Amino acid sequence: MSELIRFGISMERDLLDRLDQEIVKRGYPNRSEAIRDLVRAQLVELEWSQEDEEVAGTVTIIYNHHVRGLSDMLLELQHDHHEMIISVMHVHLEHDHCLEVMVIKGKAAEARELAGRLIGVKGVKHGKLTISSTGKRLN
Repeated sequence: MSELIRFGISMERDLLDRLDQEIVKRGYPNRSEAIRDLVRAQLVELEWSQEDEEVAGTVTIIYNHHVRGLSDMLLELQHDHHEMIISVMHVHLEHDHCLEVMVIKGKAAEARELAGRLIGVKGVKHGKLTISSTGKRLN
C-alpha cells in the first residue's frame, strides 16, 4: 500500500453538506474514502477518453430472442471480437426476453465501438456500456 498524504480542501458549505449527505446515504466510513472514490471515478473517465488506453467494462443488453436472426447476429459479433470479450453471461428473464452481460477488455476506442455495435443491433431493446478500469493505474 502506498503512503497516505493529508491535504486540505476548501469548498462551499452547501457543496460540503451535499457531500456529507451522500456519504451517509452510501455508507462511507468518512469523507476521505468518499473523495478517493470520486477521484478514482474521474480517473476511469479519463482512461476511457484516451482512445489507445487499455480499459475494461461491461456491455449489458436486453433483447427478445424470438426476433428472427438476432441471436445469430449477436453471436457473430461476439465471435468477431473474441479477443475483447472475456466472458458472457446469458440470463432468461422470461419466456421472450433475455439479458446478456459481456465483460470486455481492450483499447478504449475499440471497446466503445464494439458496445455501440452490440447495442445497435436491430431487436436489442436496451443496452448499456458500463465503463471501468483494468485497475493498473488506480490505487
